[in-house]
Amino acid sequence: MPSLKRYRLYQPRIDTLEDWHWTGKNGLEPNREAILPERLPEKGEQSRSDMTKYEPDILAGGLKAVFCGINPATSALIAGANFSNPSNRFWSVLHLSGFTDVRLKSQEEHRLLDYKCGITVVVRRPTRRADEVSREEFRRARPDFERRIRHYAPRALAFLGKRGFLGMTNTADVAWGRQPIRFADTETWVLPNPSGLNRSFTLAALVSAYSEFRVALEM
Repeated sequence: MPSLKRYRLYQPRIDTLEDWHWTGKNGLEPNREAILPERLPEKGEQSRSDMTKYEPDILAGGLKAVFCGINPATSALIAGANFSNPSNRFWSVLHLSGFTDVRLKSQEEHRLLDYKCGITVVVRRPTRRADEVSREEFRRARPDFERRIRHYAPRALAFLGKRGFLGMTNTADVAWGRQPIRFADTETWVLPNPSGLNRSFTLAALVSAYSEFRVALEM
């Protein structure tokens, strides 16, 4: 293999997720065999070193709500922020339902902590589509996920969509809204996924569901 000193790390296409692996401790790192020759990135492209800045968790102690996605999306890796796909309605729904007084941009995701809210995911492995995550992956992810939630101890945990909650609890189905059981000793809700691929819920329906969650937290 040629000396690595002659190369720099660039991502010339956005569809080469296989060039990366999740280390857990250090986040995303490029596979050595996927290193590409040096060249300047073209307009709209990002360097691999920029992509390694992505972190799926926006967490702190004392939060009133943590919104939990299924796993990191490829678009989040590229943008370096969660819910960054233009079709995703997460940030609009949070604003319209009263969680934030302004509509945050995905690149401003750390400001969510100022509103006592956070973000995390069940499965750490990135995929292009959430339906690529298997039920077995959810089951394997549960111990680490539970430790994370118990450590930060938010007042409430909101799963975005049913798959993560069902997969970890080995449950066939649940109703939307507040759950009768507490997950990781935390009040648990299941809310509709704001992804643009979820066409079963209009923006108004999403805002209604998230507003119910917010009001319950204020009681």
